[in-house]
Amino acid sequence: MMEIKILRRHDVSPPANSVPATALPFTFFDIPWLLCCPMQRLFFYDYPQSPPSFAQTTLPLLLRSLSLCLRRFFPFAGSIVLPLAPPQKPYILYSDGDSLSLIVAESSHDFAELVSDEPRDATLIHPLLPQLPPPRASDRGRVGPLMAVQVTLFPNKGICIGAQFLHVAADGRSFNHFMKSWASIHKSEGDPTCVESDDLSPFHDRGVIKDPNGLEPILLKDWWSCVGPSPSPSPSPALLAIADKVRATFVLRKAHIDRLKEKILSQLKNDGLNSELDPIHLSTFVVTCAFIWICITKSKDEEHRHRDQSSLERGNDELCYFIFVADCRDRLGYSIPSTYFGNCLDICFLSEKRSFLLGKSGLQLAARAIGRKAKEVGTGAALRGAESWIRKFKIDYNDNIVSVAGSSRQKVYDTDFGWGRLRKSHMVHIDVSSAISLADSRDGDGGMEIGLTLTRVGMDKFTSLFEKGLESFMPL
Repeated sequence: MMEIKILRRHDVSPPANSVPATALPFTFFDIPWLLCCPMQRLFFYDYPQSPPSFAQTTLPLLLRSLSLCLRRFFPFAGSIVLPLAPPQKPYILYSDGDSLSLIVAESSHDFAELVSDEPRDATLIHPLLPQLPPPRASDRGRVGPLMAVQVTLFPNKGICIGAQFLHVAADGRSFNHFMKSWASIHKSEGDPTCVESDDLSPFHDRGVIKDPNGLEPILLKDWWSCVGPSPSPSPSPALLAIADKVRATFVLRKAHIDRLKEKILSQLKNDGLNSELDPIHLSTFVVTCAFIWICITKSKDEEHRHRDQSSLERGNDELCYFIFVADCRDRLGYSIPSTYFGNCLDICFLSEKRSFLLGKSGLQLAARAIGRKAKEVGTGAALRGAESWIRKFKIDYNDNIVSVAGSSRQKVYDTDFGWGRLRKSHMVHIDVSSAISLADSRDGDGGMEIGLTLTRVGMDKFTSLFEKGLESFMPL
């Protein structure tokens, strides 16, 4: 890990008396994420300024703009309240004066290494994240913070903003809304009016979420059965758990994606798996996920052989799982504002036999399975099977699972603090969650960035498969 020096700590609140005391109930969309480890994201920018310049100009504006932003995004300054016994429901509580912690740090580490795509030890970037303190006892139950922020300066090189927050407070769309609003206020020299129009303000009324199928009591009961008495948010896993892993970023250019779509479509037609009656849904998301799922499945087989060289091949009838989420703000048949703040995600579970994925038709079968599920969600079948979300979360998938974090639709590289285009963003929690991260290409060419973490053996295998795959559908 890199060495960092903690310089100071600030407690940042919305402006005094600008937000009334507010309790926000969790909806059925939020409850499953009580079991999720904290979300962790890093934003790197080129910043060729000295520590004195940062301390005198940038830091005061960062603090002021964050305070102004929290007036609209006040839940992040509030707390999660976890009751001590069922059937009570956790909720978010904000009281005047509540704050989030902002740590200011400095590092002399090589900034260029941190923003590169090349494999490096997964533990390297973790010191750039703030820690969320554990919940404390209160007369309401157990109460803990929802977010913390760390700003790390690399003198005369760059700056990194790291955020850690509980997923139960907000999904990726809400978090990115918050970050872009903070960035816009900072870029405008502290003018909050740049984000105060109706179409830019977060919508906090949880009553907009309807539950005609009674999902909330089912999911709440399942959550209580998982956590027992004295529940706490899921902690950040220990770094020891990823000590043998490396992380890297891979890029699929738009040209790669277009040719991949053509290849899969052609193979599906040849196999008789695409017809006018049941057309395949081949979006950028679908073909990217299918390709990465196949590469990771093969890479994990290589990891398995390396760990236990005396073992036979893994069973062909073993199931491999793929999990992704779909935003439901415009998919439930009633109006939910696009700026709704909270979780509004359908959780989609897929499984396929390993033999199918590793066979010669694995890529098109994976694309068909993911595409069919994505199409269902988009055509009226959202929330099908939602009553079993928590039970599926608790299944022991071993290492046969790949999940997806992030989305190219969130346009993370448009997060503009006024320091120039975002140089690099990492979703750090994928190091422990068996997830891949997806983001729009920082080059703005319509491509995709894929972040993932594997053992060194698995990463070498994945890199080889990824490069061979590009060659196969992008011939010279």
